[in-house]
Amino acid sequence: MTALEGVKVICVGQFYFAPYCSMLMARLGADVIKVEAPEGDPYRRLPAVDKDGTSVQFRFLNSGKRTIRLDLKNPAGQEVLRELARNADVVVQNLSPGAMDRFGLGYEQLSALNPRLIMASGTGFGSFGPYAGEPAMDLTVQARTAVMSTTGFGDGPPIRTGPSVVDFMAGTHLVAGVLAALYQRTRTGRGQHVEVSLQDAIIPSLTSNIAGLINSEGANPERTGNRHGGMAVAPYNAYEASDGWITVLCPTDGHWRRLCELMKDPATEGPGFVDMKSRCAHMDEVDAIVTRWTHTRSKDDLARTLKAANIPCAPVVTLPELLDDPHVHARGVLRTVADDQGTFTTLGSPLFLSDSPMVEPTRSGALGEHTESVLAHDLGMTPDEIAELRDAGVI
Repeated sequence: MTALEGVKVICVGQFYFAPYCSMLMARLGADVIKVEAPEGDPYRRLPAVDKDGTSVQFRFLNSGKRTIRLDLKNPAGQEVLRELARNADVVVQNLSPGAMDRFGLGYEQLSALNPRLIMASGTGFGSFGPYAGEPAMDLTVQARTAVMSTTGFGDGPPIRTGPSVVDFMAGTHLVAGVLAALYQRTRTGRGQHVEVSLQDAIIPSLTSNIAGLINSEGANPERTGNRHGGMAVAPYNAYEASDGWITVLCPTDGHWRRLCELMKDPATEGPGFVDMKSRCAHMDEVDAIVTRWTHTRSKDDLARTLKAANIPCAPVVTLPELLDDPHVHARGVLRTVADDQGTFTTLGSPLFLSDSPMVEPTRSGALGEHTESVLAHDLGMTPDEIAELRDAGVI
């Protein structure tokens, strides 16, 4: 059996945050119903599309879910969601701040109907504090939370991270909260409200940067480029190879000594490199020494040599190289799935459980594709009742 077999999830989510949380639960075996506004999730309309015209981002986050179209601004649509919540285990949502409460679908209202219900709310800044209720996206939270000010090089502007790290880290935190609440419910019989904010989820990743700031009493630069965020490890950088770049770090003096044996550079014998504190005080010289050794050799050759010496390293791969990486294919985090319509690529799961197989994703549904079957099968509605909702523009 799968880990979440028999768990029903209603996802009133859009963009990345809540949909990633519910996608992970779908891969763990939960039955996920994605509720979309009449115009659909905004990510359905992004211009990067798959071979069949489906938004790649939408497919990655929503394959394997049943999709229904429901107008939650309409009282009849709100009632449909209440009925779905009566028999659900989890409601996941990241609508604009206060929207669920305005619709009469907040945790207090839904838990009165179903005391076992767990509501998982993804927010920008949480439900309390000076910024509570402010809308937020990955980019704006990176700006507000010092991610941008600590990304890039000291002589350049603040830079957003390439990946949408805030949304996906927060989605992972949210699913962790849901799983904890499901476990607690086995002992109490009661659900609860789980809240994760984008800001709260990303701040722990700044641990090295904050430690460096505290240790240096504010003297450390915020943007350290490819160097250690706390300027506390050297060497720690991306170094030029003959055909690209390779990252190398020596977290202990033992790693440094082994690297020196490989480089055979007399400059390493100076007193400025004897221990970590000394090397951190001479980072420019350390980086120059390592670069003299790396720039004449290929990144693959360097990686083999460094790995044989048990020195942490990795070649800097490009996106095309990543998509062709045999390890990525073996792990299945990116999956090419065949069905009666052809093949499509989507996300697998980073969660591996020894006694719980991952659920193979199915093609993401068209807008409202499963509306009638959900209303008939899950709520027992008759064809006439469904037709009435359709005529009223609720579904």
